[in-house]
Amino acid sequence: MKALDPENFNRHIEERAKSVIKDYKLIEPGEKVAVGLSGGKDSVLTCYLLSKFREDFDFDLVAVSVDEGISGYRSNGITAARKNAAALDVELVEVSFKDEFGLRLDDISSLYRSSCIPCGVFRRYLLNKTACSLSADKLATGHNLDDEIQSFLMSFARADFRRFTKFGPKLDKIHPRLIPRIKPLWKIPERDVGIWAVLNNVDVHFAECPYSYKSLRAKMKDHLNRLEGKRPGTKLAILESFNKTFKFDKPTPEIGECERCGEPSSLRVCKACEMLEDIKARDDILK
Repeated sequence: MKALDPENFNRHIEERAKSVIKDYKLIEPGEKVAVGLSGGKDSVLTCYLLSKFREDFDFDLVAVSVDEGISGYRSNGITAARKNAAALDVELVEVSFKDEFGLRLDDISSLYRSSCIPCGVFRRYLLNKTACSLSADKLATGHNLDDEIQSFLMSFARADFRRFTKFGPKLDKIHPRLIPRIKPLWKIPERDVGIWAVLNNVDVHFAECPYSYKSLRAKMKDHLNRLEGKRPGTKLAILESFNKTFKFDKPTPEIGECERCGEPSSLRVCKACEMLEDIKARDDILK
């Protein structure tokens, strides 16, 4: 097997991300972009690329790390996030479930079928709230091609068509304090992200979350990887098929503020506050 040429491979990664930023106008001149930096390979590559593109697209960059409270796992990711942010000269803001909600994910993992459910709700809440407090115009996440098609197929299987409006490399601004998300890695396969990290000897946290094996996403990921192994190019073909076929109108949802915490919400009480109340009720029962 012919060895990969690092220079050509890196150029390929950078050009693919840059084309997504240009084609979908992910970043406008003068904007401030907050990137979610967990320390994993996807978020580190996203931070690296955006750092390199700062002058080309004329924007400011800041990173946000969220400590969910997962023993033996998250601290290693935070360490990697700190090292990479420092190396790239990007300010890093650290927040945690414990400081914001008074709990760690480990504390509530037994209350749910999958810990990914409360983790996703609280993590999104905290990333948006922090990005807003930093006056960010966009919130960049490390969602790659695999993540996108996994999410789409999961929503498709559940007939959860409301979530289709959340797919794509860029979300619209629908509330002054709801920061639009962008996905620079939208067309980059997860395998290529891993190769980039190894090829360039980048300090990233490769370990899988100890709770991820219970999720539907993990099962969908395994299925798609087997399919890709038999028919290379399948994942990108699925993404292109979604992009061409599902041209849904994207009605602007009515977004107000949660009556408890004041954060943007399409419901009277946001999912984070609703979940916190549910956790307290379950905890009281267990006591």
